[in-house]
Amino acid sequence: MTEATANVSGGTPVSEIPVVILCGGMGTRLREASEKLPKPLVDIGGRPILWHIMKLYSSYGFRKFVLCLGYKSDLIKRYFLDYRINAGDFTLNLSSQEAPTFHTNGVQEDWDVTFVETGLTTATAARIKRVEQHLTADKFVLTYGDGLGDVDILKTLRDHEAGGRLATVTAVHPSSRYGEMHVTGDTVTEFNEKPTLADGWVNGGFFVFERAFADKYLEDDPDMMLEQKPLQTVARDGQLTVSQHEGYWLGMDTFREWTEFNKLWDSGKAPWKTWED
Repeated sequence: MTEATANVSGGTPVSEIPVVILCGGMGTRLREASEKLPKPLVDIGGRPILWHIMKLYSSYGFRKFVLCLGYKSDLIKRYFLDYRINAGDFTLNLSSQEAPTFHTNGVQEDWDVTFVETGLTTATAARIKRVEQHLTADKFVLTYGDGLGDVDILKTLRDHEAGGRLATVTAVHPSSRYGEMHVTGDTVTEFNEKPTLADGWVNGGFFVFERAFADKYLEDDPDMMLEQKPLQTVARDGQLTVSQHEGYWLGMDTFREWTEFNKLWDSGKAPWKTWED
């Protein structure tokens, strides 16, 4: 996919565009699955949701990741430090200080991952501001550490380039938590368990920003959310493009969404799986 992505981002190779992932939240509404883990490490089919997000981006050619860490950041660091050990076969001589001898490479990812401590309770806008030294290209992409979908990241980049603005947000249709019924008289003619609401759009994450956005709209205010002053102001300035996504998307806010993600993965029908094993 490298050749196809070379010109999508205004001449900057996709492999050089940083992917910023917000990984610092506490996941307080997901106690059943995340009481002992940071939310990005909550398991979907044996892998953290953070891994699924990174695999989604890497399937489109991205390879540079910047993780904005906070709550239980040590566990996220340890997951990646142990990545090769957990994936491969090796021999360890306990009587020496030698490193393990690996017999298989296991799962190897061509990823450069930068881990940045952005504060335990820091809000999202300041987390991004605190990683700006690692935003080394003319633009960066950003997403939350708890949302997945079959989002075409290259389409989002193309929409961003076509819009010619400082920022682009992926808009999605939310799913209803309640069953939808179509009724004729006293007869239910159609019942949908969790329909997608066709009217209206919500913020699905999967942003694209010009590097100048961080300089102009972000401040190191630990209480400032990205969705507040920064995005509200850039929208009022006419500098926010929308990239509409009509496909699958879900944010993992509660035990209900965690269960849905795992059911889809276990069934082999996970819509966000855009990579080959």
